[in-house]
Amino acid sequence: MEEIEFFLDAAEEMMSKAVEHAKTGLAKIRAGKAMPSMLDSVMVDYYGAATPLNQTASVTSPDARTLFVKPWEKKIIQDIEKAIRNSDLGLNPQNDGEQIIISIPQLTEERRVSLVKQAKTVTEDGKISVRNARKEANDELKALQKDGAPEDAIKKAEEDVQKLTDTYTKKMDELLTQKEGEIMTI
Repeated sequence: MEEIEFFLDAAEEMMSKAVEHAKTGLAKIRAGKAMPSMLDSVMVDYYGAATPLNQTASVTSPDARTLFVKPWEKKIIQDIEKAIRNSDLGLNPQNDGEQIIISIPQLTEERRVSLVKQAKTVTEDGKISVRNARKEANDELKALQKDGAPEDAIKKAEEDVQKLTDTYTKKMDELLTQKEGEIMTI
């Protein structure tokens, strides 16, 4: 039935979005290595408009402990420095007049454990979203069954939804394992 396929596709799309959201959340967790993507969430006051940092400057990582932020316009260097300092990233930028240099401090063991907990929270939230998508799909399938859809088709669709749930939950676990490895590697 077309309706069943529609609900399966909708559930898979929601689960896929949950994984992408978790990936984005995990990318924001600093693993002790300097990565230009760390600054993706920083917004700069650029001519009165909040603009993503990567649209006002180039961000490079010459080594594992340093980021260079080179503004495309020198006059906004202070605005960029202020935006980085005021972000929730806990970074201390240094301005040399041409570019901003950010030294990424070595993570302590305590901080690493804290970051792993944060990563677990992000992935658990993603798993909850996946389970919510499963519940919505199953509720819709039960409604279809009440409307006269064949019981065997509904049972098969529910099994398919569970397989999708298992697949996307496993992807969340893989993301967490990868991020834990990044965080705990010195």
